[in-house]
Amino acid sequence: MIRTERFSVRTMASVAMLSSISYLLMLLVFPLPLFPTFLFIDFSDIPALIATIMFGPLAGVLVVLIKNIINFLMMGSPTGVPVGHIANFLAGVVFILPTYFVYKRMETRKGMMIALAVGTLSMAIIMSILNYLFILPAYTYFLQAPDMRNLVIPAILPFNVIKGVLMSTMLVLVFVRIKSWMTKVA
Repeated sequence: MIRTERFSVRTMASVAMLSSISYLLMLLVFPLPLFPTFLFIDFSDIPALIATIMFGPLAGVLVVLIKNIINFLMMGSPTGVPVGHIANFLAGVVFILPTYFVYKRMETRKGMMIALAVGTLSMAIIMSILNYLFILPAYTYFLQAPDMRNLVIPAILPFNVIKGVLMSTMLVLVFVRIKSWMTKVA
């Protein structure tokens, strides 16, 4: 679809704007019933995915990185260490990159649906593995909490599937409306 090889002033301004929107969306979180209280749904990866589609994978990764840095600086972390922000960054990256690369192969509405499904499954599987190996042990260490790795299959995996489906649904609703604008801007 749309991609520039270099970062123009317009691209940098768009990445900054989408990062700001992403940060604001990150503040609008809500829990899902029946899931652990540290798992929240937010739609902050939607602007990152829009940046990725418009300007390439580096732009999307920058949006995810910038929103997490701003959020850490503004809100802090219960552990003092940005474990949750690192997890959010990784989840965003493993959602947007597979989605982008699949969508680039077939730039149609059907292609977008397939790409979003691949992104959702990638996020759910990779984040389950990363949570088991690194993220939950880091929380356990820094919060001096009991080992939470037993939550991966009953909580982390289904949570990320639900999060991916909700983000995909929202993106499709937004994407249909802004596709022509995206073509003009990029």
